[in-house]
Amino acid sequence: MFDLAIFGSLFLTLFVIMDPPGITPIFLALTSGRPAKVQKRMAFQAVCVAGGVITVFGLLGHQILNYLHVSVPALMIAGGLLLLLIALDLLTGKTDEPKQTKDVNVALVPLGMPLLAGPGAIVSVILAVQKADSVVTQVSVWTAILAIHVVLWIVMRYSLLIIRVIKDGGVVLVTRLAGMMLSAIAVQQIINGVTQVVQGS
Repeated sequence: MFDLAIFGSLFLTLFVIMDPPGITPIFLALTSGRPAKVQKRMAFQAVCVAGGVITVFGLLGHQILNYLHVSVPALMIAGGLLLLLIALDLLTGKTDEPKQTKDVNVALVPLGMPLLAGPGAIVSVILAVQKADSVVTQVSVWTAILAIHVVLWIVMRYSLLIIRVIKDGGVVLVTRLAGMMLSAIAVQQIINGVTQVVQGS
């Protein structure tokens, strides 16, 4: 009771969108300066948040967007603007977030959402679940979703080993590079959303 083609297709799609290798420098930048135990916990929290968001939208995506009168392009633009704000903080080196809420906030936003569970991943899952018209295809879809989240957790958890090699100076460099990458991702996401709005009008 398993469709390897459907599993592989959705897994590869989510791998490209959620980009486990690409999330590594961003994760390191956002969690730098924290104890290793806290960073590992944040990796787990971020994956749990992303998995929860993806699951909710996979089950109730159309109903949620219709109820809120929110279009997919609007979701993409909002996510892009949020990422752009985070990217600017990374580029300018701002670290004025309150310490007592820093861990939770970074795990929730932007790591859990919209970096991992972004509009692209949400839309892909909504469409995949909608097209899954049998038990076999449903099992394949949800197995692919689970598998990509396991991969994300492994990549982020063991990316902490990189810190031991690059030291503090390397973390600063990675932070700036992550800010540049994140700003590019944010702008592209906004462009994609605006393009869809224009094409739909």
